[in-house]
Amino acid sequence: MAPHFPSHPHFPLLFLITICICMNSTYAGKALNLYPFFKVDANGTVHRYQEIKFVPPSNNPKTGVQSKDVTILPKKNVSARLYLPKISRKNQKFPLLFYIHGGGFCIESAFSPRYDSYLHMLTAQANVFVVSINYRLAPEHPIPACYHDSWDVMNWAARGKEPWLKQHANFSHVFLAGDSAGANIANNMMVRASEESHFVLSLVGMALVDPYFGNGKPDGLWTYICPKTNGIDDPRFNPAAHPKILSKLKCSKIYVFTAGKDNLRDRAWTYYETMKKIGWKGELRIKETEGEGHVFHLFNQTSKKAKDLMNTLVHFLV
Repeated sequence: MAPHFPSHPHFPLLFLITICICMNSTYAGKALNLYPFFKVDANGTVHRYQEIKFVPPSNNPKTGVQSKDVTILPKKNVSARLYLPKISRKNQKFPLLFYIHGGGFCIESAFSPRYDSYLHMLTAQANVFVVSINYRLAPEHPIPACYHDSWDVMNWAARGKEPWLKQHANFSHVFLAGDSAGANIANNMMVRASEESHFVLSLVGMALVDPYFGNGKPDGLWTYICPKTNGIDDPRFNPAAHPKILSKLKCSKIYVFTAGKDNLRDRAWTYYETMKKIGWKGELRIKETEGEGHVFHLFNQTSKKAKDLMNTLVHFLV
């Protein structure tokens, strides 16, 4: 079952965008509806339910936060939006945060109004340099494309040639964060960074907000967009089923966020409990927001509970 998103004026059924892709052979010749993401006709035509909106980068005179877009892999259309906090002194360095957007691996972008406003606030309040990764979306680009793209962006940033990064990013104080599918990607990036000795950035911590690790039941979305998966206990999808992998995570602190009405809640808790059980040596915390659903903090960013989540995340990063 795909993550359930509540009915909300900011999550409308906008219009159908028609694209053609090669069908996953499992579903060849069959119609498939994966609302609120996309539906697939029997002939393999995909209709996307959500318009991918774009807002340009901007400078906020009130907070001093600046943003700009960079193209990293032109042939693959992989890019990022950079957020630079207010600078108070020459060559000021800030902790570096890689943020990975959610959307079931197949909607949203780093340039959408929702993520742009959220990351402007996070940059200003936490005083961190944010690299918001824009990866290729499924189903046109099945998993593992999103993992490869995110890894490429992280290594591009590590080379430190981009002027803002070179002058203002603290590469010895690096965080990973994401929500929903973005949290899934963030965890997979932490796993890979912990396994590869040549990765040069010093990862301090990871924040997983409403992570998309499934709910223990067959998941049609995951199965369709990851045609080579071995099932719901695929280590990329259910990391808690693979404690040996989690035990090797090299960061020093992890914060898991979940919500009481999120149908992915149980797997977030399972991840947390597994990390405790295996005796992972870092600082481990979890926060559940009662009475709220999946990624509620993005739909109503100025609500009291959303502000409370933001404050907790800021404290974690600071």
